[in-house]
Amino acid sequence: MHRSKDELDSLARSQLAELEGKSLSMKDRGQIPVQEMPTQEPEQRIHNMDEVATGYTESQVKVEALRCLQCKNKPCVQGCPVAIDIPAFIAKAAQGDFAGATETIKQSSLLPAICGRVCPQESQCQKFCTVGKMHKDVDQAVAIGRIERFVADWTRENGCDKLPEIAPPTGKKVAVVGSGPASISAAADLRRAGHEVVMFEALHKAGGVLVYGIPEFRLPKAIVQKELDNLTAMGVHIELDFLVGRTRTLSDLMTKDGFSAVFVGSGAGLPKFMSIPGENYIGVFSANEYLTRSNLMKAYDVGKSHTPLFESHKVAVFGGGNVAMDAARTAIRLGADEVTIVYRRTEAEMPARKEEVAHAKEEGIRFLFLHAPLKIEADDKGRVTGVELIACELGEPDASGRRSPVEIPGTERVEAFDTVIVAIGNASNPLIKQTTPGIETNRRGNFIVDEETCETSIPGVYAGGDIVLGAATVILAMGQGRKAAKAMNRYLATL
Repeated sequence: MHRSKDELDSLARSQLAELEGKSLSMKDRGQIPVQEMPTQEPEQRIHNMDEVATGYTESQVKVEALRCLQCKNKPCVQGCPVAIDIPAFIAKAAQGDFAGATETIKQSSLLPAICGRVCPQESQCQKFCTVGKMHKDVDQAVAIGRIERFVADWTRENGCDKLPEIAPPTGKKVAVVGSGPASISAAADLRRAGHEVVMFEALHKAGGVLVYGIPEFRLPKAIVQKELDNLTAMGVHIELDFLVGRTRTLSDLMTKDGFSAVFVGSGAGLPKFMSIPGENYIGVFSANEYLTRSNLMKAYDVGKSHTPLFESHKVAVFGGGNVAMDAARTAIRLGADEVTIVYRRTEAEMPARKEEVAHAKEEGIRFLFLHAPLKIEADDKGRVTGVELIACELGEPDASGRRSPVEIPGTERVEAFDTVIVAIGNASNPLIKQTTPGIETNRRGNFIVDEETCETSIPGVYAGGDIVLGAATVILAMGQGRKAAKAMNRYLATL
């Protein structure tokens, strides 16, 4: 049953009236029901790009915060890549000190409004929550991400956001390549230390994957822009339409332009394809292109957009991660009649967040599990008409414990589609590697860095985020950005 925000708030108010002022035992707290996230109705939201999850109310966040047991050993913190003091910020949220809660988070994480929305909490902090373990169900864990989102939004909307203090100028100039989460974190910490920081973004808008990759209905772009505005208010200069490797090389930045150190956070923006016949037909997109056209170039705003909207009726999306969910849910909003996610394994193996899968199902997305595409078919004009599929079964677990899909001969069939979106992951953009002699990469093209400092094989050049990790979470990328900045500050102090 889908309940409105007003209904959920009314229920939370009643619960809060019963709970506030009482001395709650661990058992009492464990029995408080998890607060449901208010959302737009599915039949309404598939016709707009507004955020699907509309956020907890104040009463809901207080009730949810009271579920926290305030464990002395803080198991949730071990699941957080940047080690936020989770019990401390939740305790402040329970007391209604939302600005204080945000301040606690920001000691470790600079982007709580973003991470609260897009991090896979069920496989990070909430995975270790004692309340979830009491119920033997991670879905019953304290909703850490939802509380984080609320306090960050409240702080921003009430003008309580504080800019960090900036140390006196050091006279050192630092370049930051890219403007995604790793770069934002690195730039902020480097600027706080008093260095002059210039951020170089290849596209016409800053924000990296936060802007071009994640749809508006999951992460409103105004929130990302606010974080970028904070950076510029701190004194970070952002250069747009500046492609490092073409406009200038890394070597140019360091030998000709006076930068003492460089952080590379250029992400993993090179889409992977499946190498099956037909991937060059009209109507086949990488998820990168498809989402960039919608998110960054607003293809859905017909008549005002600077890119055309490709008209689709029956869409196939290959993949099972968050990007596949984003592409499928975007296709529905762009007017497709039917969208099918084709995934080689079962739902249990899908890497996408549970919430995104649930939302996709509510929006009418069809899931075709244990199937793999063999080839894409087209008409005599080269336009996609269908996909030949084959059924699969899961084989024995490999060394990592993951069961590989095995194709079942004789189960081939063709399904009609007019659009195919390939969402099977990304590789690192090879441009910087190709134009930077001496930079070491692995076989996937990811930069090889020192695990503790994030320094590359070139002294003074550091890297973090997807360019190092491959496709990773926002908070993992942020963690690397902060780790690199700390090491860079030490390095710069020696010059």
